[in-house]
Amino acid sequence: MPQTSIREVARRAGVSVGTVSNVLNRPDLVAEATRDRVRAAIQELGFVRNESARRLRQGPGRAGSDRRSAPPRPRAFGILVEDLTNPYATDVARGAELTLNDAGHDALWLSSDWSADKERRGLDLLIEHRAAGVLVVPVGLDAVGIERLRAAGVAVVLIDHSAPEMCSVQVDHVAGGDIAAAHLIERGRERLAFVTGRPQPLPVVERGEGAARSLAKAGGGEMRTLTQEALSPTAGRAAAERLLALSPVPDGVFCANDLLAIGLTNELLRRGVRVPEDVAVVGYDDIELASSSAVPLTTIRQPRLAVGEEAAELALAEYGEGESHLHRQVILTPELIVREST
Repeated sequence: MPQTSIREVARRAGVSVGTVSNVLNRPDLVAEATRDRVRAAIQELGFVRNESARRLRQGPGRAGSDRRSAPPRPRAFGILVEDLTNPYATDVARGAELTLNDAGHDALWLSSDWSADKERRGLDLLIEHRAAGVLVVPVGLDAVGIERLRAAGVAVVLIDHSAPEMCSVQVDHVAGGDIAAAHLIERGRERLAFVTGRPQPLPVVERGEGAARSLAKAGGGEMRTLTQEALSPTAGRAAAERLLALSPVPDGVFCANDLLAIGLTNELLRRGVRVPEDVAVVGYDDIELASSSAVPLTTIRQPRLAVGEEAAELALAEYGEGESHLHRQVILTPELIVREST
């Protein structure tokens, strides 16, 4: 009979692959109720740990002194994000790195800086250095590029995007935008604005779509879209000037990320606009600065570290299982964090 995989255990228990791994290797890190659920799934499915795969992930020097059974040397995995100056991207990369390190492997951080050409050069570099896998927030990566990586034996996991027959980890950004706009509407705000910036990756577009969906569910209403030249605090300050030039001025603003929201809030305060009394502001990401800005920011929290952790687990699974690997798409749910800006 086919051997039960750790993914099947995770699916049966309703947890991540990483959680099952922790129950097997570091049970003290897992809540008792979750441990019991995972162990029940292991017993029901008849899961048996694959020791050779476990030794492979542990890396050399950990599986015992028998040289004949020593696993290959640790491999490097690439983590390619679009902008390492964005705290969200660095948190995702950090979550992935910690998981890879725990499995005995190294992580190489790269940034495409929103350039498809730089992304291609980074991927070429990883192929040249025989990386075991790449966790990528794609900018220009297409099916041809993915097949080129696979032909070189590189496991590929997409972050914040999905494609057929690919492992991927995403956050439900449509739901996040819906939650943000619904919160402003519940606060009595009737004239909404969505502040975004270029480039507009798919997750940012989906946040705007979610906000529009929420407005439609509430019976319709006005939502202006202000598109800036960047997704940065400086662009947020410029957006505040444009916002105040509108007539009437919106009384509720949803920003595509926290950096925009912090810049916008600071400029509103500088111009004598009260936040939230005159204008309520919601951001997205819940970066560390969100809670310590001039007006602590209400935001949509993404599980940043969990995104990286899940992506790393998928890359490790594909690397270790080879052709028997079954691709999986993970979708995580964002949550509303209410602070003083609303």
